[in-house]
Amino acid sequence: MSEKTYIDALAEALREEFDRDENVFMMGEDIGIYGGAFGVTKGMYPKYKDKLLDTPISEASIVGAGVGCALVGMRPIVEIMFSDFMMDAMEWIVNQAAKLRYMTGGQLKVPMVIRAPMGCGTGAAAQHSQSLPALFAHIPGLKVVMPATPYDVKGMLKAAVRDDNPVIFFEHKLLYWTKGDVPEGDYTVPIGKAAVKREGKDITIIAGSIMVPRSMGAAEKLKEYGIDAEVIDIRSLVPMDVETIVESVSKTGKAIIVEDDNKNNGWGSEVVSKLIESDAFDYLDEPIKRLAGKDIPIPYAPELERAAVPQIEDIIEGVKEIFDKR
Repeated sequence: MSEKTYIDALAEALREEFDRDENVFMMGEDIGIYGGAFGVTKGMYPKYKDKLLDTPISEASIVGAGVGCALVGMRPIVEIMFSDFMMDAMEWIVNQAAKLRYMTGGQLKVPMVIRAPMGCGTGAAAQHSQSLPALFAHIPGLKVVMPATPYDVKGMLKAAVRDDNPVIFFEHKLLYWTKGDVPEGDYTVPIGKAAVKREGKDITIIAGSIMVPRSMGAAEKLKEYGIDAEVIDIRSLVPMDVETIVESVSKTGKAIIVEDDNKNNGWGSEVVSKLIESDAFDYLDEPIKRLAGKDIPIPYAPELERAAVPQIEDIIEGVKEIFDKR
C-alpha cells in the first residue's frame, strides 16, 4: 500500500490498462499534450501518444467514435471534460451504446468507458456543476458507477475497462485531491458491490461519491451525541448492491440516504423503493429520510453553491432529526 491522491490512482489505472491491453486507448478534449482539464493524463503523452487521442470539441463525435471503436473490438475510454457536456452525446449514449448488445442478441457488444467529472464546489456555475448519475441509471443497458476513494477509483476503472458493457464512470471533481491507501500493481473492485465504510449499530447512512467522506465526517461527530452510525458507500448505481444495504438497515432499524444530486427523482428514491420492497421494511423504527441537493440549477455564488448540496453539518442535523422524533 502507498498513499495516493484520487487523481494519481486514476492515472495509475489508465497507465496500467494501456500497458496491459493494446486495444485500450483514450480519447477526449485536451487529454494529450495539455494533460486534461483536471490533469488526469498530465505527463503521459510522451510515452502514450498513440493511446491518448485529442479530439475536436464535439461530444457527439467523441462518443460516437468511441461506440464505433468498441463495436470492432477496441476498448475505448472516452473522457467528457465535464459530465454536463454528455447532454450533447445523448443519442450515442442512450440510443446506441446502451442498446446495441440487446438489439443484436449479443452478437455485438460495446465495451467502452465514459469518464465524466461531475459535481459542484469549484465555482463553475450551473452548466458545469451538475451531478447526473441518476439520469443515466434510468437507462437500461448502461452500468453507472461513482467511486469515492483512491482505492476504489483505481480498482473500479480497471473493472470498467474490462467490462463488455458501456460503463458511465462518474468522478466528483472535489475528490481528485483527496488521499487514501492504494495497493501497488493490478487489482479490480467489482462493479455492483457496495462497501461498508464504517460499521455502526444505530442508523445506516447510505451515500455515494463526495457524500461518502462527508458522511464519514458526520459519523465521527455524531458519536458526541451518542449515535453510532454505519456508513454504506453505494459505489455502483447500476447494478446496485441491494443486499448489503438491506442487511445494514435491518441491523440498525433506521436509514438516511445522502445524495449529491438534486432531490427530485434522484437515485435515493430508488434506494428507498428497494428498501420498502425488501425484508428491511419490517425492521424500520422510523421512516427513511432522504438528504439531497436543492431542486435548482447550481448557483455561481460560493455561499449559495455550498447551500445547494448537503454538507457535513446538514448530515449531522438530518440524523439528529430522526432521533429527535422518538
